[in-house]
Amino acid sequence: MIEFSAQQIATLLGGKIIGDQNRKVSDVGPLESAREGQLSFLCEEKYLPQLETTNASVVLLSSGLRDAAEALPTRSTIIVVENARAAMGQLLQLVAKALNPAKQGVEQPSFVAQGVVVPEDAYIGAFAYIGKNVQLGKGVQIYPNCYIGDNVKIGDNTILYSGVKVYYNCEIGKDCILHAGVVIGGDGFGFEPDANGVNQKLPQIGNVIIEDDVEIGANSTVDRAMMGSTIIKKNAKIDNLVQVAHNVVVGESCFLCAQVGIAGSTTIGDHCVFAGQVGVNGHIEIADHCVFGAKAGVHSNPRKPGFYQGAPAFDALAWRKCTAGFKQLPDLMHRVSDLEQKMKKNEQ
Repeated sequence: MIEFSAQQIATLLGGKIIGDQNRKVSDVGPLESAREGQLSFLCEEKYLPQLETTNASVVLLSSGLRDAAEALPTRSTIIVVENARAAMGQLLQLVAKALNPAKQGVEQPSFVAQGVVVPEDAYIGAFAYIGKNVQLGKGVQIYPNCYIGDNVKIGDNTILYSGVKVYYNCEIGKDCILHAGVVIGGDGFGFEPDANGVNQKLPQIGNVIIEDDVEIGANSTVDRAMMGSTIIKKNAKIDNLVQVAHNVVVGESCFLCAQVGIAGSTTIGDHCVFAGQVGVNGHIEIADHCVFGAKAGVHSNPRKPGFYQGAPAFDALAWRKCTAGFKQLPDLMHRVSDLEQKMKKNEQ
């Protein structure tokens, strides 16, 4: 790995140095276990005591913690930045590009349908399949064993890691990342029993539109619409093992954490957060800036921003009070039983 001085890092990040500007780092590590030669970061007050014990050569420090940090003895050189976590992310992006640089060319064996134009700076890995009328943007990276169906559009600099499947007529924007095993445009779960109770398939003839700067984690699925489009708006981030059903709209800059399931025809506002295993009913509308705690069940229409928890989900503060009461139920039941017995004795 390339070696950098504290001064070089500070210059790149626009930070201010406290300590030896010539300290060198060639690796990164968490604050509590970092070694000499590693860079770490500190952005929360509760971790300040670790600054005294860390062996990290250089530590990025959020500016709001500077006064408290300067009162502590430390072996590390400090670089004060506005947001240490964001600054570390900026550096890690550079490291990631160095470790996994963009590839170019078409590996063989692979299949690219006649007439498809592969940009000079694009990459198509071995055993990939590129269907008819596919449009590939500049710098696209399609790793081995991907399937791209007919009429698919993929924007500039989008990365599809190994095993991604994109069904026909779907669209993926610029600067997106789809991790291994993602399926875009599989049929929505649409069936209707006939007069004899036999489930008949309702053809799903719509598509999926994924806007720019969307990231989708491994083995997640986004189903195609029955009619129209399932839409993932720009800058949305979807974790591993998430299910987005047909005709759903996911708003801008939303977070969908692992094992979230969104039922069909639901519209989600912008900047919403769904923690792990949240389940969302179909045909509902969710306002902007809603946060749902882990395992919440969203059964109705949250019309205003807020933090929701429980199943069915409601105001998180009220839910916590209810949960505290629920834990006391065994004792309350025992006390009520004792009171009933005493009342019976008094009546006798």
